[in-house]
Amino acid sequence: MLQAPIQHCRMPHSGHLCSFSKNPWKFTTKRRSTDISLKTVEGKTVFDISSHSCGLAKKKRIILMAYAERGRVAVMGDLGEILKHPDEICPMIKLGMQVRETEMRTPELHWAFCYTMLRRVTSKFAVSLLQLGPEHRNAMIFYLVLRALDTIEDDMSLSSEVKTPILEDFHEHIYDRDWHFSCGSSDCRVLMDQFHLVRQAFLELDKSHQEMIKDVTERMGAGMAKFIDKEIETIDDLNEYGYYVAGLPLHGMLKMFVVPGLEDSDAEYGRLSNSMGLFIMKANCIRDFLEDIDEIPRPRKFWPREIWSKYVNRLEDLKYEENSVEAVRCLNEMITSSLVHVEDCFKYLSVVKDVPALFRLFALRQVMAIGALALCYNNIDVFRFGVKQRRGLIAKLTERTRTMSDVYGVFFEFCSLMKSKVDRHDPNATETVRRLDDIQNICINSGLLNRRKFYIMRSEEGYNSALIAGLSMLLPIVAYISAHHLIVNYYMARYDH
Repeated sequence: MLQAPIQHCRMPHSGHLCSFSKNPWKFTTKRRSTDISLKTVEGKTVFDISSHSCGLAKKKRIILMAYAERGRVAVMGDLGEILKHPDEICPMIKLGMQVRETEMRTPELHWAFCYTMLRRVTSKFAVSLLQLGPEHRNAMIFYLVLRALDTIEDDMSLSSEVKTPILEDFHEHIYDRDWHFSCGSSDCRVLMDQFHLVRQAFLELDKSHQEMIKDVTERMGAGMAKFIDKEIETIDDLNEYGYYVAGLPLHGMLKMFVVPGLEDSDAEYGRLSNSMGLFIMKANCIRDFLEDIDEIPRPRKFWPREIWSKYVNRLEDLKYEENSVEAVRCLNEMITSSLVHVEDCFKYLSVVKDVPALFRLFALRQVMAIGALALCYNNIDVFRFGVKQRRGLIAKLTERTRTMSDVYGVFFEFCSLMKSKVDRHDPNATETVRRLDDIQNICINSGLLNRRKFYIMRSEEGYNSALIAGLSMLLPIVAYISAHHLIVNYYMARYDH
């Protein structure tokens, strides 16, 4: 078993190194004990297995197993936050088990890496993708290819002269076994350093899926290159950029599934998928403001000048305390503006509701997006510390979002949460309430509104102290079993054979 948690991991294309904590590692099985040597590489403490006599494939498996272990206990979330919402514990444990079971079914190294990386680079989308059957794992490769493209765009240490040709030619690089480009940070850097494993999986897909992925990658890369040095001035600019980075991928994903009747109205559903992609993209841009603006060496800027210039002289001024009032008002206008896409999201999901795998894939992304907006609305923490949704709530939404009725129920409740936070002195308050009312009326008039409560707004007080004490003892045990028995023993059994 592993004796210490991994703090950071990188697997260079040409080496076999993986960062870890100060404590020595020892992998132990019934048949052997493998000590890992300490080294310092680029100022980081790493372990080195290059001196061991096992073959290259087994060395890679050791690294992959160690990387898979990274953060296993952390997936349980912050203990204090969990104890405030004990109703979310069972969904969280159940979801974690489902995801890990999916990973364990994967015998090939390159596919195992893809499943692991998916969870590391996109925790929310991974939840829905990893629940697809093996027949739909092409969707995972599609996402990872585009995530690699996005990593290149997001690396602000690269000059435009370096980025532009790579973005424009990336659709060719995914076929080139000799091409390698290291960039990004943390998990995304691992993805780029080990992209040959993603490429290997990509080349095993059907030719039709390869061509579709190539086409979307080419168009998305060209759109990204167009906006490398172009500031987003207007909402129309943001919508155009969103078409390239969110609309195209969702429309491409739609083509990977068989949707009855879709062919006759492809243009209309292309418009709807673009609108749904814009809704997701805008929610992410709003939530990730602080992370983007603090990017080193240069900030990433996605909020349109058309909106923020009403409140501050520079976009980065929104994060300063003296601009708190104006920052929140700007934030609320950004959120209000994004709500225009919700009706199209409902229409899109209604079209694909009879394709369960596709419906759940996109329904979860929509409820996560409206959840992010509800969390951010009128919340100064967006500019102070950054915000993120509770892991337990994500798990609960994942478990309970299965039908259009559930989708309407989640949207209705999140809209109620936002309405409860509206400040009547906010200049956009009237428009915000109007749009929220419109969304709730759509939910009601559908005749499908699920009246069961998701308890997004439930009180956190009044839980039995004995229950809290019991849970505080249970969670470490569950975390240990989940992190070590299910993962480490499984991978070590594979290593032994």
